[in-house]
Amino acid sequence: MGNRIVIDGNIGEGGGQVLRTSLSLAALLQRPLEIHNIRQSRSRPGLRPQHLAAARALATVTGAELTGDRENSSSLSFAPRGITGGNYRFRIGTAGSVTLLAAALLPPLLFAPRPSTLVLEGGTHVPFSPVFHYLRDVFLPFLRRMGGKVEAVLDRWGWYPRGGGACTIRITPCRSLRALQVPRRGRLHGLTLTMGLAGLPLHIVDREEMRVRTCLGEKGYAFAGRFEAAPSPGQGNVLFLRAEYEESLAGFSVLGKRGRPAEQVADELCRQWLSFEEGPGSVDRHLADQILLYMALARGDSQLTAEELTSHLTTNVQVIRQFLPVRFSVDHETRFVAVSGVGQHSCENGVPQA
Repeated sequence: MGNRIVIDGNIGEGGGQVLRTSLSLAALLQRPLEIHNIRQSRSRPGLRPQHLAAARALATVTGAELTGDRENSSSLSFAPRGITGGNYRFRIGTAGSVTLLAAALLPPLLFAPRPSTLVLEGGTHVPFSPVFHYLRDVFLPFLRRMGGKVEAVLDRWGWYPRGGGACTIRITPCRSLRALQVPRRGRLHGLTLTMGLAGLPLHIVDREEMRVRTCLGEKGYAFAGRFEAAPSPGQGNVLFLRAEYEESLAGFSVLGKRGRPAEQVADELCRQWLSFEEGPGSVDRHLADQILLYMALARGDSQLTAEELTSHLTTNVQVIRQFLPVRFSVDHETRFVAVSGVGQHSCENGVPQA
């Protein structure tokens, strides 16, 4: 086991991503970790239930010694002992995001000595996190392009504030990851609009679809619409637009909420995608920071052009550099991101090797 790494949880954007990336890399590399000042600048600083769920889940799959894992704690100590694939069920206990929990668990389990099946319970379509459809239909296809074989199934929808959703994720370990080359997106091949609704009148999605069709139609675009009934213990509404390009994918989502007219939800979705379509980005702003860790772990040189260089992306660069000897090149004018990865490899005893 390597030397202990100490992370200031308030670096960069200072949010939960610092914690998740640090824990993921500590678990993968089998490095003891101390992290302080967790979410210090947030209105409710310290560990929230979704962050505790990630820390405890990673401790379970690595046999780690974990201290400081209590709600509102500002410090955490994590000492892993190996990576164990297998079948796991993790409950966040609130509407905390299952996709963010998955983001923490995937890196080490991709290099585990045997396959894993995860059942994650919490929020599947909640604010301030990727919705499940983004994970399944945008992020995972990019990960598979790199050689990461992961499949996800939505079992039950979970909305804020009730939660109660669930998804199943199946992970086939890989020996190593290939570099990702997405310098440009190429021609638009098609748009697919998914409309999810639970416990609310059907006219909401009818109005949303009509508004999106009108808005995009005025710009010369058409899409395939797909309605999904959303079995759930709570109420909710989501629009998710998937854009398929010659060399890339992008995803955009907006959640409905009480007091927000359906037309406003639709307008926001159109604004998001049209802004991306009119810019030079090869990937959307969320994919750019989410795939960065895998680019750092891959063998060879990866590159992409980000829709936007978000604080999440620049923060991830800062955190990853404290764990791995990775070369990043970020051009703030062109938003071009290049990464020379370390070529991480798995091994049979549960301790991956670079």
